[in-house]
Amino acid sequence: MKRLLFLALPLLLATCTPSGPGSSRSSHSAPEGVNVSLMIPAGQYGRHQMRPMDPRYITVHTTQSYGRGAGARTHAQILRRGGLKSTHNSLGYLTWHFSVDSESIYQSLPTNEQGQHADYEGSGNKYSIGIEMCENRDGSFAATKARTAKLIAQLMKQHDIPLSRVVGHCEWERVRYSDGKNLGYKNCPKPLLDNGKYGPKWQAFKRQIQSYL
Repeated sequence: MKRLLFLALPLLLATCTPSGPGSSRSSHSAPEGVNVSLMIPAGQYGRHQMRPMDPRYITVHTTQSYGRGAGARTHAQILRRGGLKSTHNSLGYLTWHFSVDSESIYQSLPTNEQGQHADYEGSGNKYSIGIEMCENRDGSFAATKARTAKLIAQLMKQHDIPLSRVVGHCEWERVRYSDGKNLGYKNCPKPLLDNGKYGPKWQAFKRQIQSYL
């Protein structure tokens, strides 16, 4: 996603405002106990097809976008405007459910709809809620982790998902829809992995999630 965001961010950052159409505070589609702003496209771009989902997993990503201002709102605006197109999946766009930074959470898909964030037509997209943790250098990644852990805990309660099914993007093998090319497993969420695999960093993050349950 890093390359696509590099292309989309400059124009978007130039037009960002504190508030805008399509943004609102928490509703029934957001988990209780967590302050979530909604920025969900109305039946277009990443939602131009209805793709229902009964979530069984939560998949954690990091954005690999480090510029100033590349926070949750910026990523949500990109999704709302259809800024992340894809020629390799069946939907034509990349999309996920929540973007999280050190100060805010934005929701871009209802949690009962499939995203395109993990593994093309695999189980990671068909059955998991996708969360992108922002890595903008003007934010605090420690605070982003804490906010994400609290969001995950609430989503687990809301959808009866066990901690064992909170996974990283690295969990899902990526086989491209367009040509069947196997891209293997991605080193994501990189800051929470040890050499691309689950290790002490990931276990510490899961303990942080557990502390909010």
